Amino acid sequence: MIGILEALVLAVAAGLVGSILGLGGAMILTPILVYFGVPIKYTIGASMVAIIATSSGSASSYVRDGLSNIRAAFFLELFTSVGAIAGALITSFLVPAPYLYFFFAAFLATSFYGLAGRVRNGPTTSSTQDALARTLKLEGSYVDHPSGNEVRYQLTRPLLAGPGMFVAGLAAGMLGIGGGAFKTTVQELVMGMPSKVATATSNFIIGMTALAGASVYFSSGLVYLNLAAPLAIGTTVGSLIGARFLPRLKDRTVRVFFLVVLAVLIAEMVYKGLTQV
Repeated sequence: MIGILEALVLAVAAGLVGSILGLGGAMILTPILVYFGVPIKYTIGASMVAIIATSSGSASSYVRDGLSNIRAAFFLELFTSVGAIAGALITSFLVPAPYLYFFFAAFLATSFYGLAGRVRNGPTTSSTQDALARTLKLEGSYVDHPSGNEVRYQLTRPLLAGPGMFVAGLAAGMLGIGGGAFKTTVQELVMGMPSKVATATSNFIIGMTALAGASVYFSSGLVYLNLAAPLAIGTTVGSLIGARFLPRLKDRTVRVFFLVVLAVLIAEMVYKGLTQV
């Protein structure tokens, strides 16, 4: 079993990377903890607790900087929370966890394919909105620190993004991850959200998704507090550090970094699935 100090160090690094990319540190922590011999379901339970801390740490900074779109987050959380509860129930009572790695890898591959062709593009914006987006006032602006310009954007098709966010929540609850890769991709490709806004909004949504899923693991007795506590502390520290870097990064840099990490995670999930089935 991994020690408290080792778990703390790994959690800081995972929280840093997860905060910058909007992935949630648990996406990186979960395979590492399994490697160190932590039972998969206890890993998932502890990771869900850590996600709540990560989101709380980085989301507050992003909200202060005006990067998170709060209106969009509240609407999309309706779908992700329901998905997280359903996913946690599936993992706890129905499906052997090792098989879920292939499910995870497949959706990561979809995210990678969708964003790979857009690395050279600038910030994603939408010039037209549908009726629901206008009713919800899904628009905003932020200051792009590298260029010093104010970027204004309008979001669209929030209802179409709902099923994708439900699937993101489902995967989050099943695998003990924040589902940030799915959330970020849906927000960019479906709703036309700029990369940094998608990352910041994803961090905001991740906490509520994890809270919904963690409630199931708590009630099932699958949360080991001696593991969950250092993970929560470490990911919070890492996410606060990462939140200071994101506003200063170029959109293209964030997207390239996102794709590199995504490629590594796809390979890792496939390997884990093959070795544990």
